[in-house]
Amino acid sequence: MRRRVVRIAMNGVTGRMGYRQHLVRSILAIREQGGLELGGGEVLWPEPVLVGRREHALRALAERHGLDPAAVSCDLDAVLADAGVDVYFDAQLTSAREAALRKAVAAGKHVYTEKPTATGLEGALELARLARVAGVRHGVVQDKLFLPGLRKLRRLVEGGFFGRILSVRGEFGYWVFEGDWQPAQRPSWNYRAEDGGGIVMDMFPHWEYLLRELFGPVRTVQAVTATHLPRRRDEEGKPYEATAEDAVYGIFRLAGGIVAQINSSWAVRVNRDELVEFQVDGTEGSAVAGLRSCRVQHRSATPRPVWNPDLPVTESFRGQWQEVPDNLGEGEVFDNGFKAQWELFLRHVALDEPYTWDLLAGARGVQLAELGLASAAEGRRLDVPELVL
Repeated sequence: MRRRVVRIAMNGVTGRMGYRQHLVRSILAIREQGGLELGGGEVLWPEPVLVGRREHALRALAERHGLDPAAVSCDLDAVLADAGVDVYFDAQLTSAREAALRKAVAAGKHVYTEKPTATGLEGALELARLARVAGVRHGVVQDKLFLPGLRKLRRLVEGGFFGRILSVRGEFGYWVFEGDWQPAQRPSWNYRAEDGGGIVMDMFPHWEYLLRELFGPVRTVQAVTATHLPRRRDEEGKPYEATAEDAVYGIFRLAGGIVAQINSSWAVRVNRDELVEFQVDGTEGSAVAGLRSCRVQHRSATPRPVWNPDLPVTESFRGQWQEVPDNLGEGEVFDNGFKAQWELFLRHVALDEPYTWDLLAGARGVQLAELGLASAAEGRRLDVPELVL
């Protein structure tokens, strides 16, 4: 097949998410499968250019994965000035992202980025405007839409399984160690507001696109935040004060009257089948979906529990639910969610195929996070206006 090369400047690949999900499990995985088939005997071949602040770490990654050692740089401006670079990808700290994306758009590069796209709504909207004026392709990572459990949940919604949907309840989180007797599983900047940390800005952008795509846009938000663990230790074992929230408890009213409640916490011990689960209840049936699995209970098979606190429970409530099958075509598999979206974005760049998860979608996530923080600070429910450019 003819090979069409697309050079992608990848900024932030020394971080956990940038390295594992975007470099290894997406871009390198596309290369391992022989490229991305475009049709007509042509494949798109991604060539990553590794960008960051630590040259030795970037060179180590390039050597580990057999990449061109010359395609490594700590000079973002020089990389963006290279006419041979087609796409700029950003997985940096949130506080550094907006300025880098502005530079990339100004340089005429297509941009693909992690969330949140900026630290505030004004900056996020301006990025979307600039990209539109520049005429570049732009996309924002919204990976959870492509996960098996939520794809099965979407299938149920679109098939009318639930009847009239009444409510959505989500539980996300796990215990992130404080860094004293066990190392923390998340970087310390996540807990410093001055560095763009906090679980609201991290997770509310996810909840915005999931709720919008599956059930309808958010119309109001009411949130309570907490910093349950105010003192932690950083990567060097030094104690620091956590200035950002590590938990948020949100109630969202959606278009059509659906009520969604989602708890997000880095200070909760897991008693679920998966680290995130959503229960959807409707007049005709209910479902519980995680990242990979989805279980249902139809109206016709709903048991008749009777409240009696004086007797032990004799039935297994979990055992009364039915697993939703994969129902994939022959030879089809559930691919990595990050890789699946990367492939759609690259087809958007190469073939101008339709693509909806753009910088305006990213701005909606920033808007919901900003309003969630304002709701918690003011102690009241806030409206969520629909964004337009």
